[in-house]
Amino acid sequence: MSSKNHTDNRETPPFPFAEQTITEPLWVRRLLISFALGFLALFLFLPLAFMLFEAFAKGVSYYFKALSDEDAVHALFLTLFSAAVAVPVNIAFGLAAAWCVAKFEFPGKSILITLIDLPFAISPVVAGLLFVLLFGLQGWFGAFLESHHFKIIYAVPGVILATLFVTFPFVARELIPVMQLQGTEEEFAARVLGANGLQIFWRVTLPNIKWGLLYGVILCNARAMGEFGAVAVVSGSIRKTTCTLPLHIENLYNENLYSAAFAVASLLAALAIVTLAAKTMIEMKTAKEDKFE
Repeated sequence: MSSKNHTDNRETPPFPFAEQTITEPLWVRRLLISFALGFLALFLFLPLAFMLFEAFAKGVSYYFKALSDEDAVHALFLTLFSAAVAVPVNIAFGLAAAWCVAKFEFPGKSILITLIDLPFAISPVVAGLLFVLLFGLQGWFGAFLESHHFKIIYAVPGVILATLFVTFPFVARELIPVMQLQGTEEEFAARVLGANGLQIFWRVTLPNIKWGLLYGVILCNARAMGEFGAVAVVSGSIRKTTCTLPLHIENLYNENLYSAAFAVASLLAALAIVTLAAKTMIEMKTAKEDKFE
């Protein structure tokens, strides 16, 4: 008798509703979905529709003329060039910083993590002003740079420097939790089997962090192309010299060339949409791999 009672008690679930799916009432779900769609329509789809309407307000020929303008082409080139420089540098820094934080314990580790997050806490405009104070003509290193005929402020190096500053946390911040979750067991096993440091990185570490790395690269590239505040301060927005796409859009808008400004803005929005699509594909790929592991 006692054995039977013990079996019955064991088979009875401790919580009567554990196997039931708990969800909100239908009207609550519909209300939340309607609110989310309304918010997206008001703050995302409507502005995009208005931007496209204004971009083509003067016709298709004017739209492509605005995009093929010499200033717009140079701004596009400088934007892509800045991103092409910033992304590889941030990949190298992100890998090194994430490796140090996730794999080792050392004095000053918390300080390093804080410094990685610094661009998130400082306004880009303030960061631009700091660069002016450091490398401007009246700055700490201004006289030295002037004597060596090297210009940073109001020149392309200043644009690249500002872009690097605002983008360097993205790769590191994506890789640190991935590497921490990965642990060090596989690296130790590879080391015991005779692999050197480079072989361990390429054959063990990199395959495990590849999707996190790509995700960080995409976010870094998106921020590099869309940065405005820090670049506006250090560049001076000089046409055909230091004017990126966001700055070129502002110049056109201030000159009351609204259709041209929205035309160039649509190009920047298209680059953002491509970046968002790549980000979504990586998230889907990562979720799919996690499902089969």
